Amino acid sequence: MKQELPTVGFCHFRINAVKDSMELLTGKWKIHILGTLLYGGKMRFMDLQRDIEGIGSKMLSKELQDLELNQLITRTVLSTKPITVEYELTDFGKTLEPAIDAIAQWGIDYRQTLFGKKIAE
Repeated sequence: MKQELPTVGFCHFRINAVKDSMELLTGKWKIHILGTLLYGGKMRFMDLQRDIEGIGSKMLSKELQDLELNQLITRTVLSTKPITVEYELTDFGKTLEPAIDAIAQWGIDYRQTLFGKKIAE
């Protein structure tokens, strides 16, 4: 049975979708931030910074603003003294769960391949 090849238009459509996704998610920190919020739930700024090893406050702030602008996270300012800000994934941001889970599983498999043993969860 001969397999039908995708049309050129379909390929361009998919490649453009990948390009758009990569432009939005590119960088050292965005997937890490999204994964931390996915697995950790609603978090305060300082908790995020503490959980994401190596990120500075300016970089975290910039990345959070970008993710909020792109409707992947929400920022909620609580009326506390001092002011507390919480971040969480939007419903749209939660649609990235299968992709983040796949990246996490790939990382687990890759480490297992490198070190030749099962990694403790």
